[in-house]
Amino acid sequence: MNKKINFIWEFLTYDIWRITESEVTKTKFSLYTIIKTIYLCVNRFSKDRIVNKASALTYSTLLSIVPILAILFAIARGFGFSNLMEHQVRHGLGGASDTTEVLLQFVNSYLSQTKSGVFIGVGLVLLLWTVVNLTSNIERTFNRIWQIKKPRSMYRKITDYFSMFLLLPILIVVSGGLSIFMSTALKGMDNFVVLAPILKFLVRLIPFVLTWFMFTALYIFMPNTKVKLKHALISGILIGTAYQAFQFLYIGSQLWVSRYNAIYGSFAAIPMFLLWLQISWTICLFGAELTYAGQNIQYFSFDKDTRNISRRYHDFIAILIMSLVTKRFANNKPPYTAEELSAEHHIPIRLTNQILYQLQEINLIHEIVTDHKSEDIAYQTSIDINQLNVALLLDKLDTFGSEDFKVDKEEFVGQWKALMESREQLYKSASQVLLKDL
Repeated sequence: MNKKINFIWEFLTYDIWRITESEVTKTKFSLYTIIKTIYLCVNRFSKDRIVNKASALTYSTLLSIVPILAILFAIARGFGFSNLMEHQVRHGLGGASDTTEVLLQFVNSYLSQTKSGVFIGVGLVLLLWTVVNLTSNIERTFNRIWQIKKPRSMYRKITDYFSMFLLLPILIVVSGGLSIFMSTALKGMDNFVVLAPILKFLVRLIPFVLTWFMFTALYIFMPNTKVKLKHALISGILIGTAYQAFQFLYIGSQLWVSRYNAIYGSFAAIPMFLLWLQISWTICLFGAELTYAGQNIQYFSFDKDTRNISRRYHDFIAILIMSLVTKRFANNKPPYTAEELSAEHHIPIRLTNQILYQLQEINLIHEIVTDHKSEDIAYQTSIDINQLNVALLLDKLDTFGSEDFKVDKEEFVGQWKALMESREQLYKSASQVLLKDL
């Protein structure tokens, strides 16, 4: 039994990541891709400490929820749909409860202050800062999941976030109106034996479809990178369904907390609301991990080997990639992209990107945009290809980085001399070999 478990674990963590598409059938490779995606998602969910990130977002949401709801209600009142908006919020924040009633009272008090001019000046600035701060925290969390270091600029934050907050109440009102319209139409269709069950099914499906759309839009919009619709939609459907199931269980479970309410009274609404926020954010962030894993699963092929690559093989791949890039330039052909280098020559994409980044750091290649519409990034040589030989490449790889430490070279002159002589012999034998001629 232990041998079988060890075999399965070795297959999941090592062997399955070394299988290429050409080695198995399409059906089996698709099955392996699904297995790898689930494993990577669960593994990253644990390593990225998503539960802690969900706790941080729960705290930020608790601080910001009243000002944000105030903005949404103000926009809804401007369109004359405040009652419908109130109905949607009351049944959306974990179902109708004491917490939602208290929140709505706070929102009404918040909005009533606008008539007395309290919002003017500092109050308005604090309101806008609260909205931007929460949304910025959400974006930062999504960017960390997607391993993106560059956030949106402040200009883009203001324009993107407030465009979202302008559209959000409209979508909520439209969804509520659609539900009411379908329910009203259903009453008049009772006489139609065939259509009535179909319409009932569609009415019950509306909350699911809206939740799917909400999560899909969140996974596409929030990270500061290009997210493919296919992966965001799959995650949106799965996570939206899980969220609706959680809503059903959460609302149903409130019938069993009467003893809890008897002990804590009205205060019980606060921890219950916090629990709802925590689990909701955990489900949401798991979907972000699933979207990232689905879109980037190919980057983790040969992952363990890439992290443990030998110095010799690292230099071999560097020479290989640099040679291929210079040959493309010498033959006046379109420059390589990372994906083309990986696919044509069976180099793991993660290792390809790692080497390309290092070659940029030592100023041997640079990025260029081949197609401004798709914004595909390709790589071109930065120096004369008639001077670019193996010795120059190896020397730049060897000497890149800091050597300013307090080790006394004069005291250990023998060791330093042995190193330099071995390097000189290596470079002499390779000095005349141009990369374009390999």
